[in-house]
Formats: sequence, C-alpha cells, structure tokens
Amino acid sequence: MSKTLIIAEKPSVAADIARAVGGFAKHPDHFESERYLVSSAVGHLLEIGMPESEEVKRGKWTFGQLPAIPSHFELKPIEKNEARLKALLKLIRRKDVARLVNACDAGREGELIFRYIVRYAKTDKPIERLWLQSMTPASIRDGFEKLRTDRTMLPLADAAVCRSESDWLVGINGTRAMTAFNSKAGGFQLTTVGRVQTPTLAIIVDREEKIRAFTSRPYWELTATFAAKAGEYAGRWFDEAFRKRDAASDGLADDPDRRLSASGTRRRRARSPLPVPASAERSAKSRSRPLRSRRSSMTSRACSARRTAASDSRRARRSPSRRRSTRSTRRSPIRAPTRARCRRITSAR
Repeated sequence: MSKTLIIAEKPSVAADIARAVGGFAKHPDHFESERYLVSSAVGHLLEIGMPESEEVKRGKWTFGQLPAIPSHFELKPIEKNEARLKALLKLIRRKDVARLVNACDAGREGELIFRYIVRYAKTDKPIERLWLQSMTPASIRDGFEKLRTDRTMLPLADAAVCRSESDWLVGINGTRAMTAFNSKAGGFQLTTVGRVQTPTLAIIVDREEKIRAFTSRPYWELTATFAAKAGEYAGRWFDEAFRKRDAASDGLADDPDRRLSASGTRRRRARSPLPVPASAERSAKSRSRPLRSRRSSMTSRACSARRTAASDSRRARRSPSRRRSTRSTRRSPIRAPTRARCRRITSAR
C-alpha cells in the first residue's frame, strides 16, 4: 500500500498531527501508520548560495567583483541541521511514499521551507497543502478533509522564493561592498550588511546615541510627616496637573522656592483648613539614572493598620444599617504636616 509523507515545520507540530489523526507508531525521526508518515524539519534546513564555480574567495572581495549576481541560486544544507535533512530525504525517496503533504506553518516562510526541501530532493511526487490556522485536534482533522492543491499554493511559493533570493542579493553585495571599502587601508575588515540586520542595528545605535546625549535636570519633592490619632505617617505631595513641558516653559523647574510657593503651599492650604505649626528643611540627593514619574497619595500604612479600642467599641454598638450608611460617607480628615522637608534631587527627566 502506498503512503503519504506529511512534513511539518517543527517536531512539536508533527507530534500534534500524529496525535490528532491517530494510529501512529513512533520512530526516531518520524511517526508511521498504515496510510501516513509524519516527520518534520527544524526550521530552515537549506540556504541559497553562490555556485562553487562563480564564488570569489574570501579576502579577495573588491569593487571590481561587484555586483555579485549568480547564474543560478544553489541550495546548500545548513550544517547544524544536516542530519535532519538527510532523514527527510530518506523518507521522501522511499518507494512506498507516493504523495507529499506540506504541513509547515501557514505562511510564506513555511511554504519556503517545504519548497526548498522538495527542490533539493529533486522529486516530482504530487504535493498537497495542509493549511492549519489552529492546532486543536478537531482543526487538524478538518484540515485533512480540505487539503489544498499544489497549483493554488504556487503564487505563495513564488513570493517566498523571491523574498529569499532578493534578501540574499542585498546581503552578499552590501557585505562585499562595505568590506572592500573598509579594507582599503589594508587587511580584511569584514562588514556585514543585511536587509533586516542593518536597520535593526541602526535602531539600537540611534537609541544609544540618545542615551549618551541625555542631560539631567534637577527637580524637587516635598515630603512630610503627618500626625493622626493612630500615630504619625509619612507622605509625599504631588501635583496631579503637573506636566514636564509646563516646568520647562515657566521656569519653575530651575527654582524650587517658586515651585513650592506657587503650587505646594496652595495644595497644602486646600487640604488643611486648620493651620498647624510645621518645620521644613532642604536636603540634596543625586541619582545615577532617570526616575519615572510616580504618583503617591498620603495614605498611611500605620494609620490604616491601627485601630483604637474606643473606635472598635463604638463601631460594635452601631446598628448594621447605620454602619452601612456611615461607611460610605465618613472620610478621615487629612491633617496638616507637622514636619516637612524639601529634597533637591539631581536626576534626569
């Protein structure tokens, strides 16, 4: 009986397919049943390269050798995945395998991986496409009932090969041109260039330049110690309406006294109807890296954790309805600071 070889992109997908279809026996490199063989690649197994007869030896790359355009694109095994490629080729060439099913990932790269394997194997066995958008057992079984023909997948295969070959042309010509330019003074200064690699590195370089050009600016924080019935607690004042641009435009960022008098005092008066004596001090502190803007309320862990015996007894004597009504309306008054200090922190915005 002839069998169908199913080639997945990853070993985990091959195992999922075998489990969903059922009836497979496991072998070192594949799964086998009465009708199917299931195996997989491990990503890309082959890469394109220059034909041996047209290759310029490394170290002799000059502008006179450019552009490097081969007469044909030769497929070469990726050394670390060569064992897996040999196992797949052995299965493809089995006499009882009459049909191939491409079960690689549903996309351009999955199509390319399968097409390069078939091209390297030089086989003309019929091909069908298993297009999976989900890896649930029901979706896998449904995919086998709706296999796509090879003809419908040829446009995607052409797009995948075009992308691969164009990337290779950009990379090999760019790398050899930049290497020749940087080696004019002598030696062999390899400088790699790639369609994806080069812009990605450019993003990293731009970010690094912004970090090095960073200029720190001072800013101030107002912290205070508040007194309550349960004890004292520390809080830090913040301006909810503050924006970095506002500080830069009105000059408050360079004058801590103006900032405290313009906004800090107004805020404290609004929340403290009863004046309470307080003392303030200024302390300087520097940090090596920028601080993110933090918003913190003047709530106290100690104040929320402690309860006096008198308040517990009063709460116990109240009726459930009264407790429910007062719980949502009563608010603890925010008391004025008893001790405050203004810290001058030298850091980056």
